Amino acid sequence: MKFGIHLPQFGRAAGPDTIRKAAVEAEQQGYDDIWVSDHLAIPVDAPYPPTAYIYEPLISLTWAAAATTRIGLGTSVLVLPMRHPLVLAKMLATLDLMSGGRVTVGAAVGWLEAEFDALGVPFKERGARSDETIRMLRACWTEDPVNLEGAHVPAKFKAMRTLPHPGHAIPIWVGGKSDAALDRAVRLGDGWHGSHTTPEQVAPTIARLRKVRPEESFALSLRLHWDALEDEADMMRRHVAGFRDLGVQHLMFQPRQRHAEDWLRSAEKLLEIARKV
Repeated sequence: MKFGIHLPQFGRAAGPDTIRKAAVEAEQQGYDDIWVSDHLAIPVDAPYPPTAYIYEPLISLTWAAAATTRIGLGTSVLVLPMRHPLVLAKMLATLDLMSGGRVTVGAAVGWLEAEFDALGVPFKERGARSDETIRMLRACWTEDPVNLEGAHVPAKFKAMRTLPHPGHAIPIWVGGKSDAALDRAVRLGDGWHGSHTTPEQVAPTIARLRKVRPEESFALSLRLHWDALEDEADMMRRHVAGFRDLGVQHLMFQPRQRHAEDWLRSAEKLLEIARKV
């Protein structure tokens, strides 16, 4: 099982120095990858996410990549329909090349309707746009030239060259727990990236995914809002063992600490706890 850590990219702990330090320390401690979240705008009365202070995800990952050499770089999750696929494909391919082939894309359709309104993107089309975006990303990364036209995404590729291609086949792990999201994961994804769950809760989903995608190369990943300074170590060890027994291959931890030094201490302890299972 591999372990990742969410960078302090939002809230009070966030900042250029903290993101850089967290990335460097995660690599030194032996984490397999570092992760960022995606929101561009938050309504003033939104109950979630808890903060509107969020650094842009791909620039944050680029900043972290420049300070490290081997640790993986992931998004949890990019809201695909909020971005034009050509621009996104170019940014991700460039980051992958400049980092030495370290990128994994966690991706989903999004849920915050007001954020779509701010971007002028039809909220009700987000599923169809996400499907088209995944296909367009892969075309931009593997074909030369690209010939493709969207039915929902306003994009028409006619003998277009989108070089350079990324340094490796960038995995796309589809997030979400709805029937539509799980179907998208098995149809178009290289893996599934779930969140906020326990072994007992996620077991039926794992069984459903593995029935259709039994191959080991289809990754099973979970994002967990655990904090080593607040949560019980025994509980976390039990859950790590339970996830491992279900065949989950990757866990990403997101500390809840609001101050930088506490966040860094929690991240270090989380890996210590997980490795003892």
